[in-house]
Amino acid sequence: MAYLHGVETVEVTNGARPVEVVRSSVIGIVGTAPDADPEKWPLNTPVLTIGGAESVSDLGATGTLADAFDALFAQGVGLTVITVRVEEGAAIADTLSNVVGDVSERTGVNALWSAQALFGVSPRILIAPGFTSQRPSNLANPVVGAMQGFADRRRAVIIADGPNTTKEAAYTYRQDWGSDRIYIVDPGVTVYEGGETVVRPASAYVAGLIARVDRDEGYHYSPSNHEIYGITGTARPIDHFLGDPDTEANYLNEQRIATIVRDQGLRLWGNETTSVEPLNKFLSVRRTHDVVADSIQAAHLWAVDKPFSLQLLVDIAETVNGFLRQMTALGRLLGGRVWLDPAKNTKETWVAGHLYVDYDAEAPAPMQRITFYFNRNTGYYDTLSAKAVAEIARLTA
Repeated sequence: MAYLHGVETVEVTNGARPVEVVRSSVIGIVGTAPDADPEKWPLNTPVLTIGGAESVSDLGATGTLADAFDALFAQGVGLTVITVRVEEGAAIADTLSNVVGDVSERTGVNALWSAQALFGVSPRILIAPGFTSQRPSNLANPVVGAMQGFADRRRAVIIADGPNTTKEAAYTYRQDWGSDRIYIVDPGVTVYEGGETVVRPASAYVAGLIARVDRDEGYHYSPSNHEIYGITGTARPIDHFLGDPDTEANYLNEQRIATIVRDQGLRLWGNETTSVEPLNKFLSVRRTHDVVADSIQAAHLWAVDKPFSLQLLVDIAETVNGFLRQMTALGRLLGGRVWLDPAKNTKETWVAGHLYVDYDAEAPAPMQRITFYFNRNTGYYDTLSAKAVAEIARLTA
């Protein structure tokens, strides 16, 4: 230390750090736009847009991206979107191939991997309207399959469009998937456009709805039972009556397929992903746990490569505990706590520079089913009789 004759102040930065919640509703979209400005929307390159319709004014009117952005903006929120434009092929098979893209060349869906490096954000809601509903050669949709690896590693969810034909076809489509990161919506929606009613994929409308629910209520809320804006109906009528299990809406939900019902507005109806693990079946629980894990992870960059010390361990624990307490107070979590497991944290692991931190937490499940028991009670006739006798006696007194 340098020689000093006098007084100095050294700022010590010990203590818990604030945890900033990661963005929960960044949307990643892959599609076509043949008339787009190629300089602003280069092929197979992630493009970041923030805000409203003015941000995509030079996207052109043709292809799938323009309709998708109309659907997103119809939900009434300013959006953060990572867009990948691909070339429209001569046939749907060619376009599907372009949307899937190449892993090594980072084209199509695989271009989304570059978003974090380019913009510092990664998409958490993935859509490719018009390209996730097909089953080429009666096989699983290749675009959804290509998105799965990204969704698993980047903690994102995929909003996939069902086949938009029959409930039987939707059932067959659903059997291709068993992931808690895939949320299927069937059928498509109708919109009024150019003086006529046309059918559009539902996925972009649902993605925009999720962003709206995140903003207005929080990512721990399910998007189900929320009204979808900007649509006039569904591509086929969906039978629904609250409390009746023998409806198409209930059949689809039982198969873990979300749908859209008409009940005091046109509402998204369905909470469940295609997960084979019952604990992970609810979309809102999956997304909340993702946000918690990513927020805690991102909040500890400051601790990486610091030397082991008691103060450092306490600071990490208190940082996590403080965040879990905050999320619990806000209703995002039911509770949570942190601890160090001595079986994992040995002198061998610490001398190797490896710290293990355990914490638990649980997001609230959506109240998907409410059962009321209506009990007959003829004893109320005794009450009525007593009141009647008293009232008649009063009138005749």
